[in-house]
Amino acid sequence: MELHITPAAKEELEKRNISQNRYVVLWYDTEGCGCGVNGVPTIRFTNGYTNDYFEIESDSFPVLIQEHQKVFFAESMKLDVINGMLRLSSPEGILNPFIAPQSICEI
Repeated sequence: MELHITPAAKEELEKRNISQNRYVVLWYDTEGCGCGVNGVPTIRFTNGYTNDYFEIESDSFPVLIQEHQKVFFAESMKLDVINGMLRLSSPEGILNPFIAPQSICEI
């Protein structure tokens, strides 16, 4: 798996990473979405991780995904900024068109 982070998205992530966490985490958030397969990809930050995470290729930040959540993400993805919001997409389509800045947090 790989994530290309555009320069605009890198700048936005750096601005949101207030605690200077080491890792960006691609997170499949199911909170308030019904069952465990209904959710939305989003971004989190963390300083460390356990064996249930794995690191994916990235050109800007070390990026992690939980092993059991990888089915919700594409093999190749891009994080960009569109109209002031982060957008996660893949060659197959958009995974999340609007990752709101206030939704980005630490885990």
